[in-house]
Amino acid sequence: MHLGTAFQLIDDALDYCSSAQEMGKNIGDDLAEGKPTLPLIHILQTGSIEQQQLVQNAITQSSRENLPEILLAIESTNAIEYTYQVAEQAIACALQGLKNIAFSPYREALLGLAQFALERRY
Repeated sequence: MHLGTAFQLIDDALDYCSSAQEMGKNIGDDLAEGKPTLPLIHILQTGSIEQQQLVQNAITQSSRENLPEILLAIESTNAIEYTYQVAEQAIACALQGLKNIAFSPYREALLGLAQFALERRY
């Protein structure tokens, strides 16, 4: 569960800080679908009133129209860094769960998958 959460959080962050070539989809696709992902939720919690309103409107209208301004809000609120921190906490919980599993190729594969989830760029 924690690994899946971390993987999704990284996906949410990459939607705003990766290129379309790397991701295989356009930047802001989640926004265009009206998905309130963690970077946007972080703006809603910590951004200025104007930034909060901008994000809220974009989510409710499923619009990427103001994407440049939203990207600035993401940057100014450190929303990507915050999202990565939460993902790292989820991975730490996942790794804690592996401590009781005997060493095996399966355990090693899970450890590798946890590392990949945090380091991936696509």
